[in-house]
Amino acid sequence: MQLDISDDSLNVYEALASSVRLRIIRLLSKEPMSVQELAEALQLSSPIVTKHLNKLQAAELITSERVGHKKVSSLRVDTIAVKFPRQIYPKFKVHKNMIPVGHYTEYHVEPSCGLAGPEGYIGKVDNPKYFMFADRMNAGMIWFNKGFVEYQTPNFVGEREQLEMLDLSMELGSEFPFSNNTWPSDITFSINGHELGTWRSPGDFSDIRGKYTPDWVPDNVNQYGILKILRVTDHGTYLDGQPFTNVCLNDLPIDEDVWTVRFEVKQDAQQSGGCTIFGKGFGNYNQNIELSAYYS
Repeated sequence: MQLDISDDSLNVYEALASSVRLRIIRLLSKEPMSVQELAEALQLSSPIVTKHLNKLQAAELITSERVGHKKVSSLRVDTIAVKFPRQIYPKFKVHKNMIPVGHYTEYHVEPSCGLAGPEGYIGKVDNPKYFMFADRMNAGMIWFNKGFVEYQTPNFVGEREQLEMLDLSMELGSEFPFSNNTWPSDITFSINGHELGTWRSPGDFSDIRGKYTPDWVPDNVNQYGILKILRVTDHGTYLDGQPFTNVCLNDLPIDEDVWTVRFEVKQDAQQSGGCTIFGKGFGNYNQNIELSAYYS
């Protein structure tokens, strides 16, 4: 589960702000338990335990079902990440390029693969030739098991402007038929034909619905990804603010009129779990792929 610091996430923070509910989460992390079993373990009455369970369920942290005459609860998430807003290098000016996920210019993909738009799937699922379907331009989510998609975008940095760093921001996940919250995949990033590095996605998430994912998308398929921010500077590449690789701006042919961005799951990847790219109208961040060129 991914959270931010908006009021939309407040119910989750409130659900966690209780020593009793934290104990319940620890117990459920071992195995699903009934209300009676939790009451005995916590030495509390069943009505009090039920109130705490209702709070956790309203925050979508647990799920409950009837098994015979018992109500059994189990954990719904195994990880919570919190994203804080930040102001990045305000002294630099910026050229921002927003690239819709369906506007790739080159691809080679293997099933499972497909495209989805606001109203439904685009073309036929698991048939790579539909990746060249004209309606792909309307895609808000694409996925593939192996291969790559490649995007091109103009280089707007002027002759009298000094490029200081490049930021690449996108929402990504793995790809599993339907979904699998624990399904690692090695996704390699490249700019202008030069590899920046490989990130291991932890899974293909459907534990809760994506904040912006359309209602037509079934609950048991890809719902959201993880927002990743790559930054290339003159002294290395960083991923989410942490050192990633030694690739610098000077390693990239940045003087070209057109820049190329590639997302790839290689044939020899150690964890070959596919790639899902979420764009505007899907996932948790309602954004397209963003390439920001900071300059002075």
